[in-house]
Amino acid sequence: MLGAMHGTYSTVDDRPALTFERRLAHPVERVWRAVTDPAELAHWFPSAVRGEVALGGTLTFDFPGGDMSLEGEVVELEPPRRFAFTFGDDVLRIELEATGDGCLLRFTCLFDDPERAARDAAGWHVCLDLLEQHLGGAPTDAPGSEPTPQWRELYDDYQRRGLPAGAPVPGG
Repeated sequence: MLGAMHGTYSTVDDRPALTFERRLAHPVERVWRAVTDPAELAHWFPSAVRGEVALGGTLTFDFPGGDMSLEGEVVELEPPRRFAFTFGDDVLRIELEATGDGCLLRFTCLFDDPERAARDAAGWHVCLDLLEQHLGGAPTDAPGSEPTPQWRELYDDYQRRGLPAGAPVPGG
């Protein structure tokens, strides 16, 4: 069911982490393109992505409105199974595993401030829902910088689930 898989909060490599698992009805190769090709990322990732998807490659993330950019580096790359990169100070890791009817996507975000957990979980949840919609052929656009009603509902839900909160929320 779309959006049904909530992220979990834990500690990975001595850092706060959010992990999402989504079973996708698409082959690994198709999902790999969706998570590594900048033209495909534009449909679900929260920023435009420029750069080289190669181990050690530099990535630039340009956010909507042109008021913010982050730099990153590809730190793990095992096509078509694992792609990890820095996203500012965060590390995003995407792992794909073939299943009988598609693949399992595991998305992990490692970050520094535990108070970001509920906020970021809601944001990545929205992004991964958009990825599923994009893979299913629905027209999608990357999320903007302003929280949507879906994001606000998820943020409240993640707080109820006990994820730390307190980080500033875009748009107040």
